[in-house]
Order: sequence, then C-alpha cells, then structure tokens
Amino acid sequence: MSDEVQAHAGDDEYPDEKYSWYVMVVLVIAYAFSYIDRTILTLLVEPIRTSLDISDTQVSLLHGFAFALFYTILGMPIGWLADRGNRIKIITVAVYLWSFATAACGLANSFLQMFLARVSVGVGEAALSPSVYSLVPDYFKPEKLSRAFSFYNAGLFIGSGLALVIGGAIIEITPALDLPIVGHLEPWQVTFMYVGLPGLLIGLWVMTLREPKRLGKTANESGQVRLGSHIRRSFKYIATRPGAYFYHFFGFSLYAFIWTGTAAWTPTFFMREFGMSAGEVGGMYGLIVVVFGLLGVTTGGMLAGYWRKIGKVDAEIRTGIVGVLCTLPFGVLAPLMPTTTLAFIGFAGLTFFASFPWGAATAALQLITPNRLRAMVSAMFLFLVNLAGIGLAPTVIALITDVGFGYDGAVKYSIAIAVGVVAPISAFLLWRCLEPFRAAYNDIHQDAAG
Repeated sequence: MSDEVQAHAGDDEYPDEKYSWYVMVVLVIAYAFSYIDRTILTLLVEPIRTSLDISDTQVSLLHGFAFALFYTILGMPIGWLADRGNRIKIITVAVYLWSFATAACGLANSFLQMFLARVSVGVGEAALSPSVYSLVPDYFKPEKLSRAFSFYNAGLFIGSGLALVIGGAIIEITPALDLPIVGHLEPWQVTFMYVGLPGLLIGLWVMTLREPKRLGKTANESGQVRLGSHIRRSFKYIATRPGAYFYHFFGFSLYAFIWTGTAAWTPTFFMREFGMSAGEVGGMYGLIVVVFGLLGVTTGGMLAGYWRKIGKVDAEIRTGIVGVLCTLPFGVLAPLMPTTTLAFIGFAGLTFFASFPWGAATAALQLITPNRLRAMVSAMFLFLVNLAGIGLAPTVIALITDVGFGYDGAVKYSIAIAVGVVAPISAFLLWRCLEPFRAAYNDIHQDAAG
C-alpha cells in the first residue's frame, strides 16, 4: 500500500453515534453563528452606505473581498494545523476571534476601519470548516458522510436566515446609543455588537467537545510534516487525479458564486424594487432561507445517499448537476417578477436548489482524499469556493449594476445576468467531473481494500 492510500477503519473504532451527532449539533450551531456574523451586513447596506458615504461596489468589497481576503489566504496554513493538531482547540480559538471581530464592526467609523474588521471576521471563520471537514470522517462511517455533512451545511442556511430574521427585528427596534469611551453608535453599529458578542458563549461550548481518534490514516506518515511539504504533498496527490479535483473544485465554486452572490443582494433588491423595510425583508426572506435552505440541503443529502446506496459511486457529483440545472431558471426569473409574492416564490425555489448540493459536495471530497490530507485539500477547495462565492460574486453583481447599468434599480438585472451566465458553466464542469471522479473513487477504495 502506498503512503497516499487510506485504510478502512473498523466499525468499533468510531465514537458512539449519539455522541457524534451531539458534536454535530454543537458544530452546526457554531457554523450558524458564523453565518449570522458574516450575513448581517446584507440587511445593513443602506445605513452603512449613508454613514460611511460609500458606493454599492465598496459595500460589496466589505461583504465579499474583505471577508474572503484572509479567509482564503489562511485556509491552507489552518488546514495544515488541522491535519496534524487538535481540531477542537483550533475551532474554539476561531469562534472567539470572529465573534470579537464582528462586534468590532460596530465600532467602525470609516470604510477602512470596517474593511479591517471584516478581514478579522474572515480570519476567524477560515479555521472552522477545514477543521470540521477533517473531524467528521473520524466520527461517521463513509455511508453516513453525506447525511452528516448535509446536517453541518444546514448551519449555513440556519445562520443566514436567522441573521435576516433576527437582524431585521433588531434593526427595527434598536436605537442609537451614546456610550462612555466608545461614543455615539448608530443603530447599525449596535446591531453588529448584538450579533457578535453571544458567540463567546458558543466558544465555551465548543471547548467541551472531545477530539476524536484519527481514523483511516495514511501509512508511513510523519506527524511533524512542515507546511511547505504538506502543501506539496497535497498538490502531488491532487495531480494524480487532476480531472476529479479540477472539475469538482471549479464546478462547485461556480455553484457557490450563484448562492453567495444572489444572497448578498436579495435583501437590497426587495428594498429598492418594492420599497420594503429591512425588518420586512429580513422576516420574510430570512424565513425562506431557513426553511427552503434546510429542505434543499437535506433533500440533496438524501438523494446522494440514495444514489450511493444503489451503487452510484458518482452520487455526490450527480446531485450537484441536478441542483445547478434546477437553480438556473429560478435564479434568472425570480428577480424579474412583477410582484413581491411572485418574487419571494422565485427566491424560495432558488434557495432550495442553491442549497441542494453542499452536503454531497463536501462528502465527495472526503471520499477520494486520505485522512491526513483531508483538511488541507478541503482548505484548497474552500479557497476557490470562497474566492468565487464570497470574494467575487457580490462585487461582480455590484459592478454590473454600477458600471454596466449605472443606476441602483438595475440590481435585479444584475442578479439575473450573473446566474444566467454562471449556472450553465457550473453544470458543464460537474458533468465533466463524473468519469474522473468515478475513477478516483474506485482507485482509492480498491487500493485500500487490497
């Protein structure tokens, strides 16, 4: 057996399944809070623009590029730490960091200050998912990975939705405050502090979790591999299966572009197009994100699980193709609807199918990657996903609005154009992924069995 092949773990080596699901509950709550902290900005676009005197494009940089800058850059070093160190401790520190940084957004009085605070949020959140992606296969058997990762990714939609529902309510009732030392705070600044500080309690909760035994380790490995060597080793492994990883990485990254780009501008779309308040949009759209996001990611995980059960080794990639093809019509038509009711129905469909593949996409990566490379390879994947989704998507849509059309009301056309162009490319890349993914899966599992 080569040093790149993972061995099968026996059933008795996995932790008690009840405890494993308890851990997942805690991690989902942490993930939800991370999305509350990163998403709350979407409801605060107009007051932030007014207070800081900035444009849509600058707001998009705060929502996307500032957050993604160090989120993506630090992903691989954190992946290296997670592949060799205590993942629970890494996650605990991360929760504390992004919670403090979110509260610090409430102290910003200029674009630069807000930009730096959002960078710090990204630094903290960069540690969460690579560590979790490495943890989950040590808690759950392979046939349960899609279900477990679908459950984890539900935190994305719970957090995004609650950010809108709770954030909208907070914005409606929160007055400006004058505090000692800090001085005057606008309602939007107070909102950031309200949503950031409770995360400190989540950090204490995460700290109580047990680090699991690593299962399915590669042979002949050293626990003291340096960062550069670990990155080279990961790239070397990916290079032996280029089609599977390339098409997976870029196909799902463009899928993320659709969800993140539309979610960043949907509240603003409803405010500008239909004159709704932040509280009204937050309540309705937030509920849609929670309900249809949960339904979508759960249904996608179940579909992938069913296909895998009947012997489809490319089940997770098939799930992605179905999801993105169904996302296309909803993403193009929803922002062009003439009434709020029809628009919300359209965005419900968009949310359902935009959430559809994420448990499957995450599981797919773990199924073709050895244990001691999982966090690093996941970090590489997240680098591209977040560069496309968080870093580029909000800004591309903003640039289409600001430069292409030149007026704020054109955001509806910008959303439709972005989805209409990106979704077919994503579907094509995932279709091309099917055959090399099957080959990579069969290779690693046949070698491990031998």
